[in-house]
This record gives sequence, C-alpha cells and structure tokens, in this order.
Amino acid sequence: MPTRERVVLAYSGGLDTSVILKWLIERGYDVIAYAANLGQGKELSHLRAKALKTGATKVYIEDLRQEFVENYVWWLVKWNAYYEGQYMLGTSVARPLIAKRQIEIARQENAAYVAHGATGKGNDQVRFELTYYALQPDIKIIAPWRHPEWTLNSRSKMIAYAKQHGIPVPVSKAKPYSSDRNALHISFESGILEDPWREPPADMFQLTVAPELAPDKPQYIQIGFEQGVPISVNGRRLDPFTLLHTLNKIGGRHGIGRVDIVENRFVGMKSRGVYETPGGTLLYAAHRAVESITMDRETMLLRDSLMPKFAQLVYNGFWFSPEMETLKAFINETQKNVTGVARLKLYKGSCMVVGRKSPCSLYDPHIATFEEDSVYNQADATGFIRLNALRLRTRARLHHA
Repeated sequence: MPTRERVVLAYSGGLDTSVILKWLIERGYDVIAYAANLGQGKELSHLRAKALKTGATKVYIEDLRQEFVENYVWWLVKWNAYYEGQYMLGTSVARPLIAKRQIEIARQENAAYVAHGATGKGNDQVRFELTYYALQPDIKIIAPWRHPEWTLNSRSKMIAYAKQHGIPVPVSKAKPYSSDRNALHISFESGILEDPWREPPADMFQLTVAPELAPDKPQYIQIGFEQGVPISVNGRRLDPFTLLHTLNKIGGRHGIGRVDIVENRFVGMKSRGVYETPGGTLLYAAHRAVESITMDRETMLLRDSLMPKFAQLVYNGFWFSPEMETLKAFINETQKNVTGVARLKLYKGSCMVVGRKSPCSLYDPHIATFEEDSVYNQADATGFIRLNALRLRTRARLHHA
C-alpha cells in the first residue's frame, strides 16, 4: 500500500475544523491536528482527545501566548494601528503566527500539505495562505471550502455530517453568531449580526461589562513603556501576556473597548463585526500619551500618515512581506525615545489620559508657558507668519486683480 500523504490542519475544535478533520481522512490523508493557544481563555486540553477520537494521527497544542503578544501585538501598539479608523486588528494579527507555526510543524512532520477551515468569502483564507507561501513557496494547500468535492456548504449540513460521524460540535441555537478570541480581543460576526441595524444582544459580550453597569467610581492606572513597548502596570513590570491580560480585566471591568463596525473585507464585500478590545484600548491611549511628549512633530505626522498602510497590510495578510519589513524598521526608529509612563482615568466606557511623564520628554514648560519667559521671543512669530502666508497672499492678489 502506498504511504498516505500527510496534512497539517489548523484545528480549533469548532464546527468547521471538526468536520474538516474527518472529511480529510475520508479522502485518504493522514491528518495532524494543530491548535494554537493564543490566550483564548478556555481550556484546550480537551482538543487532543477530541481530535484523536475523530481520527487525527497526531495532535499539536502549542502555547504561543507570549510570542503572540510580544512579537505581534506590540507592533500594533507601536503604530497605534486601526483598520478603517476603528478595528484594532485582533483577529488579523493572530493569523500569521498561527500559519507560521503550522508551516514549522509541516516541515517537522514531512507533511506536503497544510489545510485550514476558512471560507472562500472571508479574509482568513488570504491571511493563512499568503503566510504559507511566504514561508514555504512549494507548500500544497487544501482549502475545503473552495474544494470541488466540498458539499457541506452550510452550517446545517456540517452539523448533520458531524452527528452522522459522532463528532461533538460546540453549536448553540441560543447564541446564533460566531466568535474568535485571543489575548488581544474577541470578535463576533455572522448570524443575527448580519443585520447591521440590529443591536448586539447584551449577553453576547464576554470581556466587558456594559458601560452603564460599570463601577460608579473611576479608577486610575499607570502604564509604562520602554522604546514604545509596554512594560508595566501601576509600576509593576509584567511579562507581555500577563500585562495584556491584566489590562483586559481592568478595562473590561469599566466597559471599555467595545466597537461595532461595518468593515471592508479584502475580497471586496462589506461585513459587520463586533469587537471587544479592552486592554488594547488602554494601551493605545497610554502609548500615544507618552509619544505626545517624546516624539518629534514631523516624525509623528509621518508615522500617522503611514499607519493606515501598516493596518491594511496586517488586515490583508501581508505580515511576511518586504514592505512590512520596511515599515517595522521605520517604526522602531520612531520609538527609540518613547519611554515613560501615562496615567489613565477609567470611567463607564471612557478612557481619559490625565497624566504623562518621560525622561526623554521634549516638553519644556519654560518654552510652553503663557507666563513671562526669557527663552522665546514672541516677535519672531511675525516673520514666521508672513513667510507662511506668502503663497496665500500671492494667490489672493491674483484672484482679486
């Protein structure tokens, strides 16, 4: 008998990948199931038994939490990165790490194939596969949702298939939407959320309380940075994952970090998504506060002008690309002096910066003061204004001639 070809499946234990594992076995593959722990906040140990019972020949459950926060999330913080002005890229930034480790396992196991459960309508198929090809150009990819033999093109069909093969799947009619969680956020989409006019149900949210139910007393916290990287909460140095986890709990307690948006997917359609990113919201506010006293004006303007491009690259799946390498080098240069502490006031869904300090501060109170000073000659502003007005005056003369 010829050796069955191996495929490494990105396996979450959800409906899609639970069904796909069995579907691949039925097509003659030896399936190695691989799950990444990115801080989902739920027990992953049951996945091993479930995958083996379904027919996987081997199971990898990888703890990537520290790597995820330190080598992926912190880049978002350095950029203060939002996609389309609101989305903090929590799902987008996780996919390249998942795919990178999947390729490493495929090499280790001499597997010619990798597979994922992303649909042909979404962004994740692009994010996974661009990473696969960037790291191993000759890899063979199985995307069942796009496969000509795939007939399980609805949740009801997949549920029926799972029942037929005795595969337990975590589907609840009481929660008719899908979600994805990691250390940075949790996202919700599809099902009842496909109506962009319908308000999300109150019991859907998991990381944050409703702002109106948050404590009536504000809380003050301090977040410290070194060269743009978060290092401490209230003066206590923490490892990357613990720091983000701590801020998620603090921000969530005050109802901070909820976003409800309609975004533009890379494949061309619009999609409604609801997100909870409490810790990330606190970090972005604190990081920009420290930047405000440590970063040169024109450098900040250039960084802010490039941020949408960085966010687009992350969203569209180009993490391992030459343009991303260039942007990473640039942002690190801008962050060399972004060291300091920001103080935040948290209250019922709001996050307000109320203090910032830094040993690298460019803020000089002797220059900024509106009181009498001896370091700034206000008369210098006359020539400055006239020179900046020269083109405006020239244009005005032309139009008024």
